[in-house]
This record gives sequence, C-alpha cells and structure tokens, in this order.
Amino acid sequence: MMEPREGDFRRILDILPHRYPFLLVDRIVEVVPGEKLLAYKNVSFNEPFFEGHFPENPVMPGVLTVEALAQASALLAYFTEPTDVGASKVMYLAGIDNARFKRPVRPGDRLDLEATLIRRKGPVWKMAGKASVAGNLVAEAELTATIADR
Repeated sequence: MMEPREGDFRRILDILPHRYPFLLVDRIVEVVPGEKLLAYKNVSFNEPFFEGHFPENPVMPGVLTVEALAQASALLAYFTEPTDVGASKVMYLAGIDNARFKRPVRPGDRLDLEATLIRRKGPVWKMAGKASVAGNLVAEAELTATIADR
C-alpha cells in the first residue's frame, strides 16, 4: 500500500492531463497498486457547472461524477504500472457500463472516489468505480479505458 504524502496534488497534475475546470480529483487518500485507489474531490459552489445546472437547486452533473471516477481509475492504472504519461502516452475512457446514480451531489459535499481494478489485458483496463458523500453511495459504474500514444 502506498501512503499518500503532503503535496499529492502536484503528483496528480504530473499524472493526469486534465486542468481546471476539468480536473476532478483533489487528493489521493490511499493506493494499493493493482487493487484500489481512494481519492476525493471537494465540491465547491464556485464550480462553473453550477451556474447552469441548476441555479436554483445546484446539482453536480452525473456525467462529471463518472468523469471523476474515470480520473481516479486512471490514477490507479498509473500507480499499478507507471507509464510515460504526459510526454507520449495518455489514458482514454473507452466505455461506461452499468452506470447508476443514487442521489445528488451538491455544493459543500466531499465526493469520495473509489476505483477498483477488475481486470487488465494489455493496454485495456476495466475498473469498478464508486462515488459517495458522507458514506452514502451517490454513483457507481464500470469503466473501460485504454492507454494509447498521444
């Protein structure tokens, strides 16, 4: 198990190509390479999507919750088998299966992300993702991704 250290955010930036406003992982909590990764995103009222989704009743779009799970999954893949991400390789989301949304995510929530490796064959990774707020499941999905040349 890899213990996260202070400054993990800089490490996330080194691994993921996403930047504001599309970087949806703030902190890595725990990594067990080849098994699981725990991370979170602090959901702020200042997120640009709240301006239009929905102004009188702000809710984080479910598709962005799934994207946060995909980013956590990409981090797990990297820690399982480090690749030359950034310079020559990138991980692309290739499929979403069995996505379910249980309850809304709102400003002020801490969106806890769990990515679990189901299997890997060559450059193709299959992960199970679960997102929760205060211990309550808000979304889950199976994600397929592939590592490809940039």
